[in-house]
Amino acid sequence: MVCIRCKMVVKDELTKLGLRFGVVELGEADLLESITPDQREQLRAALLRSGLELMDDKKSVLIQKIKTIIIELVHYSEEPLATNLSVYLAEKLDHDYTYLANLFSEVQGTTIEKFFISHKIERVKELLVYNELTLTEIAHKMHYSSVAHLCTQFKKVTGLTPSHFKSLKDRRRSMLEDL
Repeated sequence: MVCIRCKMVVKDELTKLGLRFGVVELGEADLLESITPDQREQLRAALLRSGLELMDDKKSVLIQKIKTIIIELVHYSEEPLATNLSVYLAEKLDHDYTYLANLFSEVQGTTIEKFFISHKIERVKELLVYNELTLTEIAHKMHYSSVAHLCTQFKKVTGLTPSHFKSLKDRRRSMLEDL
């Protein structure tokens, strides 16, 4: 689960099945009672219909937790990390970072760092499209050390500079207005 709507869907499906639950967070739900195999299968099917997946495998759950933590950091947190991402993940998940990194890379085909950077760049794109903040403000909001660092990373990931990306959006909008 990576969004608020996902949490609502999970709560709704658990309620429909008559399952009592405590906290439903991004990536996990705390059930207050045991679940029968039949209920588990009904929940799995209901979640699949909504585009979500029920995970049983501990490695898959751990990878999902890594993704969820990164998504929360990038999209929902205003606070900068007080430590390195590797230290933060290791402490939060109570696993050695090398183990987490190797598992993530093996299953996802990319590194945790690249996943983190790609989400940061996607968030930067959103902020550029909203056109409410300057590039300097975006760099600060996204915890880049400088605008130059943001621009370098943006170009490495997208092949475009932030200003060129923004101009493409503006150009599309003006072409639509000509219709």
